[in-house]
Amino acid sequence: MANKIDVKELLEAGVHFGHMTRKWDPNMAPYIYMERNGIHIINLYKTAAKIEEANEALKSIAASGRKILFVATKKQAKDIVAEKAAACNMPYITERWPGGMLTNFITIRKAIKKMASIDRMKKDGTFMTLSKKERLQVDRLRAKLDKNLGSIADMSRIPAALFVVDIKAEHIAVKEAKKLNIPVFAMVDTNSDPRLVEYVIPANDDASKSIDKILSLVTASITEGLSERKSDKEETTESTTEAPVAEAEETSSEA
Repeated sequence: MANKIDVKELLEAGVHFGHMTRKWDPNMAPYIYMERNGIHIINLYKTAAKIEEANEALKSIAASGRKILFVATKKQAKDIVAEKAAACNMPYITERWPGGMLTNFITIRKAIKKMASIDRMKKDGTFMTLSKKERLQVDRLRAKLDKNLGSIADMSRIPAALFVVDIKAEHIAVKEAKKLNIPVFAMVDTNSDPRLVEYVIPANDDASKSIDKILSLVTASITEGLSERKSDKEETTESTTEAPVAEAEETSSEA
């Protein structure tokens, strides 16, 4: 079981602050505790329960060796998401969402391969045989590709899930995931429709402190899943090496 979520910590991080009441989405009603000074307050006990539920699912995805793609292009979330996702070795998009990133993944893979081929050119010296102008063009292309796709360079297949901060801002990503039946985990504020995602974490998706708190909890469970996978792999390796040794010993004793 994932670690118990401390509601007090969520409160201190300001996770409970929703949007102004006039901006609300009525479908968020089950997650709203009250209204204060024209702002909706999110029920943190429900948030904690939803984080635990999401963490269990994310942990098992990570333990199975599949990838979870983190998506957050808004200013206050970009750096946090990049840091947390990279720490648990997961791909992330923090620049503009490339249209067709999921639905046209083959094209995206081609762009990633192009990036790898430029790197190879630089290693084997082919790059230096180009004219100065061509080198400049290739460098510019590499920088552009790296900015948009560098963080997903290791993603060789479509991810098993998406983790989104602000489903209103990332509606294209959510739509593409829906089309391909990819489950979406998301921080959902009081102005968004929770029916669009499979795993709703009702939370303030605007304040960096709140985003940091939720991301820390989520990525901790992913790291847990990854270490479980690693220890399982080590056990399997040990048992496969032990078996032939045992067999050899039996054969020699029989002889």
